[in-house]
Amino acid sequence: MSNEKKVLGSEPIYDARALGWPKMIVLGLQHLFAMFGATVLVPILVSNNYGMPLSIQTTLFFAGIGTLIFHICAKLKVPAFLGSSFAFLGGFQAVSELNVGKFADMTGAEKLPYAMGGIVVAGVMYILVAMLFKVVGAQKVMRYFPPIVTGPMIILIGLNLAGTAVQNAQTCWPLALFSIVVIIVANIWGKGMIKIIPILLGVLIPYIAALCFGMVDFSAMANEHIVGLPEFVVAKFDITAILVMAPIAVAAMMEHIGDISAISATCQKNFIEDPGLHRTLLGDGLATAVAGMFGGPANTTYGENTGVLALSRVYDPNVVRLAAGFAIALSFSPMFDALVNSIPAAIVGGVSFILYGMISAVGIRNVVENKVDLTNSRNLIIAAVILVCGLGFSGGITFYVGNTAITLTAMAIAAIAGVALNAILPGNDYVFGADAKGDGSANLGTY
Repeated sequence: MSNEKKVLGSEPIYDARALGWPKMIVLGLQHLFAMFGATVLVPILVSNNYGMPLSIQTTLFFAGIGTLIFHICAKLKVPAFLGSSFAFLGGFQAVSELNVGKFADMTGAEKLPYAMGGIVVAGVMYILVAMLFKVVGAQKVMRYFPPIVTGPMIILIGLNLAGTAVQNAQTCWPLALFSIVVIIVANIWGKGMIKIIPILLGVLIPYIAALCFGMVDFSAMANEHIVGLPEFVVAKFDITAILVMAPIAVAAMMEHIGDISAISATCQKNFIEDPGLHRTLLGDGLATAVAGMFGGPANTTYGENTGVLALSRVYDPNVVRLAAGFAIALSFSPMFDALVNSIPAAIVGGVSFILYGMISAVGIRNVVENKVDLTNSRNLIIAAVILVCGLGFSGGITFYVGNTAITLTAMAIAAIAGVALNAILPGNDYVFGADAKGDGSANLGTY
């Protein structure tokens, strides 16, 4: 290792040890801040909006553990951080609304383990697709999940969540609007790190304002300890909950591919070829399955941290692994969990206002950047059927196998219909890898 000290931002740095450990720690904290706002927002939304007590401590723990699992699977080569996936928020909402069969009399806390079971199966789907990528190649697999299928599905995720954003925002519109303004200003006019953490700033700055006006309730912190174990929840499995969560894996895998494409372009290394998408998908899938098995949300590679890579030009995966260690350390503080949960609902609504709309907008971008021809009747029919299924079957379809009630939610129906129509109707000309910009356009973490 060279003893020559390098200057941050002057040239790409692939071995951060040349900077010294103090700078490496600062860079690791920078990655922690970049992922923090979005990662903790998922358990806040699930707990506040859907009544399922998803733990912030557990979420941070599995974000860190999931990142380390991913790095091992990717041969320690890819500088990616895995945080909570927003793609699965619609699944949590759908599970919370299940009211047939065994779910009829369940509380949100009782439904949570079944949502976790669905996440485990979604992670297994990643692993199966990773095996297919290895055996038959990405192009043959991706032919069944072209942008005309994945784009409308991503659009549906955001649209189905929009109502909860408004419900939270209307608890205090001035505070919600302030949060929206902060996110917009940071995202459009922010420079450097400010531009990379708009969600975190959209929570933190309005929170300080809420403190000044006495709008924050700290009562939940009174009986919490500074140090304590995360609250693990063991997954339970039910076919209805699995059918709610599993189809979302299709959209989440597109997000993964988009992120790996972006990281490859940023680091000037082709991680799609080496270590390969089969390895990165395997890592993402294992991280998601392990998190779901013990009460954490699904993981996904984070575009926010790709922004930090571009900003610092330090591409050493060791720095990201430091951030994972910091996330694990934070997960052992119940008082910190209670502090985060003290965020007023209006701020959550303001952030969600932007976030949910951006999820749908990413779906539109996925269609546009892949140059999907919607004058083609085949494509128009597939998109139309997906959107009507996803929005029209608000209560899903329930049927019985023996004495077991099985419910297909709107998202599950839309996914099945879209994939089936794409496979049946002639004229599928999508070739994965032909357009790197299009392949990377399904990244939900890009602001």
